[in-house]
Amino acid sequence: MAIKIGITGGIGSGKSVVSRLLQVMGVPVYISDVETKRLMQTDGTIRQELIALLGEELYDGNVLNKPMLSAYIFGHAAHAAQVNAIVHPRVKEDYRRWVKSMEASSSLIGMESAILLEAGFRDEVDRVVMVYAPREVRITRAVRRDASTRELIEKRICSQMDEEEKRRLADIIIVNDGETPLIPQVLTLISSLSENNDYLCAR
Repeated sequence: MAIKIGITGGIGSGKSVVSRLLQVMGVPVYISDVETKRLMQTDGTIRQELIALLGEELYDGNVLNKPMLSAYIFGHAAHAAQVNAIVHPRVKEDYRRWVKSMEASSSLIGMESAILLEAGFRDEVDRVVMVYAPREVRITRAVRRDASTRELIEKRICSQMDEEEKRRLADIIIVNDGETPLIPQVLTLISSLSENNDYLCAR
């Protein structure tokens, strides 16, 4: 049975970089943000329930009206909870199917999710890996990456679980502060969790 790791971290922490490194090193990773967007376009149950919540205009044909959905969610915890209650169970089912398809060929598999702990995915993985970076480093990265403002990035940070709380709940910490080498930490992670370290050379 494959060891399942959950990769999480706040905005600008670099969890996507860690996920890409894992993929390059032969570890398949389920990118929940990408798959959630796919399911919101293609999953009939999600579509039906979101339309019941927000109206037919939420979809134009098969295209989700993302600005409308974002406007409904942003800054409203109760609204976000309503949408999450519709979407997260379907993402969990999709992830479980993906795991079954990967277990035969991979001894280590990952799931990347910014809200892995908040969304109730802790029980879906064996280890939680948090990618950590100082707040100022994360803000600078996110402003540059998203062509956004500091104010908007800080609002997004405040809407997420506190980093220290997330750090306390994680099993493994990877530091991505721009100074600590990242690749050796990812290699150590793989080596420490893999039942057969030689599998890296077999791909």
